[in-house]
Amino acid sequence: MCVAFPGKVIEISGDFGKIDFGNGTIRDNILLSLVNAQIGDYVLVHAGYAIQVIDEDEARRTIEIWNEMTKDLSHEKKKQDFYEIIGGSE
Repeated sequence: MCVAFPGKVIEISGDFGKIDFGNGTIRDNILLSLVNAQIGDYVLVHAGYAIQVIDEDEARRTIEIWNEMTKDLSHEKKKQDFYEIIGGSE
């Protein structure tokens, strides 16, 4: 099963973007070449790749679902799971 997490494109350099996942989590070098994303767009990210452009409402609903699903996990476990989804580490 593939899981992706939404983030906002805040910078683009060539085929790569800087993505803001909220709560102070920003990641560089997310590959954008699979989608037609612009600065300000929300994208779903899996394993370092933006795989789909989504609207802001869908991004917010996805984050709410994530928060509900992980509400009983420790902070460290949430971080670990998040980084496994988007790729990379803290």
